[in-house]
Amino acid sequence: MLSGKSFYIQTFGCQMNENDSEHVASLLLKEGAVKASSPEESDIILINTCAVREKSVEKLFSYLGRLKEQKQTRQAVVACLGCVAQLYREKLLRRFPYLDAVVGPAQYEVLPEILRNSIREKAVRTAWKRNWTELPILTEARESTVSAYVTIMEGCNNFCTYCVVPFTRGREKYRPLKAVLKEVEELASRGYKEVQLLGQNVNSYRDPETGADFTEVLKRLAEVKGIEWIRFITSHPKNFTLEMARTMASVGKICHQLHLPLQSGSNRILKLMNRNYTREEYLEKIDWLKSLMPDISLSTDIIVGFPTETEEDFQQTMELLEKIKFTNIFSFRYSPRPYSAASRMKDDVPEETKIERLIRLQNRQKEIQLELNRKLVGKKLRVLCLGPSKKGQLFQGRSEGYQVVNFKSQEDCRGHFVDVKITGCGPYSLHGKVS
Repeated sequence: MLSGKSFYIQTFGCQMNENDSEHVASLLLKEGAVKASSPEESDIILINTCAVREKSVEKLFSYLGRLKEQKQTRQAVVACLGCVAQLYREKLLRRFPYLDAVVGPAQYEVLPEILRNSIREKAVRTAWKRNWTELPILTEARESTVSAYVTIMEGCNNFCTYCVVPFTRGREKYRPLKAVLKEVEELASRGYKEVQLLGQNVNSYRDPETGADFTEVLKRLAEVKGIEWIRFITSHPKNFTLEMARTMASVGKICHQLHLPLQSGSNRILKLMNRNYTREEYLEKIDWLKSLMPDISLSTDIIVGFPTETEEDFQQTMELLEKIKFTNIFSFRYSPRPYSAASRMKDDVPEETKIERLIRLQNRQKEIQLELNRKLVGKKLRVLCLGPSKKGQLFQGRSEGYQVVNFKSQEDCRGHFVDVKITGCGPYSLHGKVS
């Protein structure tokens, strides 16, 4: 049994990984295990992993290497979970023989049994599942008491040539809408103010029982009393429709904020990436959004150094950066991922060129963000307070546009909406005081 055993989860990766860790924590808490604050205090160490980029895999391998001493001194059970577990499977056990289990994202429901048996035998469980598996999250397993992740779909059918997700998460699976509604209603009853809907391609959602599309999900969730803000991530541009933009604009609880991955501003590179849209089509969708919601905050993903990318291709990406003025970007150097189609292409952009382009991109984006943030100084923003800030005697929250706001308040306002007058800014956050 796991009763009384302590566990620690180290999470690498995106919001989906963070939400997966909440599911895993719930499974162990139901078995009587208790959370520990560090791996040094744990009987069970779980590492939830991301395989989207080479750098994240390297970070994992470094972390696993450091756990060897912990395994020897404390005899803790160590398990690798998530996308890297799915991708590398038995290879992980060969490289890190002190691992007790390797468990893919589709096998979390059997994790307690695997951990109970880990003393007797090592386990690799990475089998796919065609249908959705419902794994409820306990309140005490959630990282926030204010804002909650709610997964509505998993997997991807797009096979972008650089991406490993279809090989780690499988084909698209959709969660029944009634289960989504039930979870959000329960969150509202516990005082949550915000939900963020998650999925690798969230706007391709179709309710497996009724066929309801993503816009219907948004409208139904907006009817839940108590939930004030609704966000979603990640949307694929080819699936983002004018109807979705109109729904965002017309339904009051949907935040005027959208993450819409561009990846490249070059049509030639977009075609090689198998993105199934052009720069012109992407810009058309941006025009819809800005026309319907002039205050919308936009963020994106950009890859530099994809095979055969020229300086001209890169400049086309920079042109869109200037034209669109993203509030935030997540930018990366291209790295070949196992099984992806691009891994069979010649990785012919020199590493020093990738680094130089990434620095240029990030430096210009930093300037753009500072320009946008300066325009907010002196204005009042509605902010959802998430708790104390790490920056001194302040509170931290996020605006509707998902900007980080550190602010002064005479009262403990965590879990509440407050009006904050913005008094200063940097490129990555805003500063203010409750007005």
